[in-house]
Amino acid sequence: MVSFEEARRLVELHAEAVRPAEPDTADLLAASGRVLAEVIVADRDFPPFDRATRDGYAVRAADLAAVPVLLEVVGEVKAGDWPEPEASSVAHGQAIGIMTGAPLPAGADAVVMVEHTSFADQSVEVQPGEAQSVEVQRSVEAGENLVSRGAEARAGQLLLDRGRRLDHAGIAIAAAVGKSRVRVFQKPRVAVLSTGDEVVEIEARPGPAQIRNSNSFSLAAQVQNAGGEAVRLAIAPDERGRLRELIEEGLDCDLLLLTGGVSMGKYDLVEQVLGELKAEFYFTGAEIQPGRPVMFGSCDADTLVRSDGRSAAGARTGVSAPRKKYFFGLPGNPVSTMVTFELFARPMIEALGGQTAQRLIFLRARLKSEIRTKTGLKRFLPAVLSGEFENAEVELARWQGSGDVAALARANCYVVIPADRERIEAGEWVPLLMR
Repeated sequence: MVSFEEARRLVELHAEAVRPAEPDTADLLAASGRVLAEVIVADRDFPPFDRATRDGYAVRAADLAAVPVLLEVVGEVKAGDWPEPEASSVAHGQAIGIMTGAPLPAGADAVVMVEHTSFADQSVEVQPGEAQSVEVQRSVEAGENLVSRGAEARAGQLLLDRGRRLDHAGIAIAAAVGKSRVRVFQKPRVAVLSTGDEVVEIEARPGPAQIRNSNSFSLAAQVQNAGGEAVRLAIAPDERGRLRELIEEGLDCDLLLLTGGVSMGKYDLVEQVLGELKAEFYFTGAEIQPGRPVMFGSCDADTLVRSDGRSAAGARTGVSAPRKKYFFGLPGNPVSTMVTFELFARPMIEALGGQTAQRLIFLRARLKSEIRTKTGLKRFLPAVLSGEFENAEVELARWQGSGDVAALARANCYVVIPADRERIEAGEWVPLLMR
């Protein structure tokens, strides 16, 4: 039994040492949610020109030292136009109409917003070819309402590093530099194995003492959310031989997640079977609630031989598997399963998918109602974060223990209670782990 912090540190230590699967090339949209196996650099300056950020007039800031002032309008530039210096430039006393996103004409050094201007004499109709004047009521500083060339990035500058999971912002950056296809790591294959005679498939009609296999589906969804490919295995009964066969099958994948069978009961056989496979256990319990019986370890893929005589050294064709095949034994109660996945299994899946290590960060909010609990364990209790804008507050969800999956569905976060606190008063700031 180790502390939560020690358990998390051990997982992160091993996650840093794993080798991700070989990369392949994917179309940009198909790469969404996968991890970059290459760097993305700017193919030109961003922006590639001095760009207006407001609709208005390109001016010389010095001409607006005293306002109001009349300026002669000598042209217009819209987004997509390229103003040629000889045909479109701003001289002393002049202005050029400009639209958001358009390049700044030569001679101009600022943009005055259209809201701060008006035509000098709106009662007189301007004929084609005649000069038009605009009255400016507010001065501007040089550089105002524009973004200078290269201010966002210079050509060749790193924009996205290898090991970043591609979200919508990353997709936008790759598209902006012309990358229609990108190199990304393969998704790790993660075996999900539910255990227990009381567990039946979700299509089945449960007996009086049976439950449907919800853990397998919730874990598969969490695996996908973490960037992995879930491989759901058959339910393992409380029988040593069949359990070993399914564990061996799971170890063919890049990571094995077991749920149930990790406590100290007569029919909790997971640790015993893994021991027969010469597993190395890094911890077999963490001082947390829910999820205290969680375990983490590995088997040596180079020496592990299945009961059917096959080697477990390789997971996928063309991929050099790591020497260690990692596994997590997660408690069978649904809330415990989901919590321990987020705390411990997620960083390993992310590492196997090539993602740069992410530290666990807790947010904070004010507690709405007092909490009383026992000391000794770090607690991650389902809670509801509510409020609006800056006025967020949190309170525990009503739940009946770690089997109450309905309560977890109503929650949107976990309140994190330190092991040495038995009372937290309403109004205190408390740490949160978002779901």
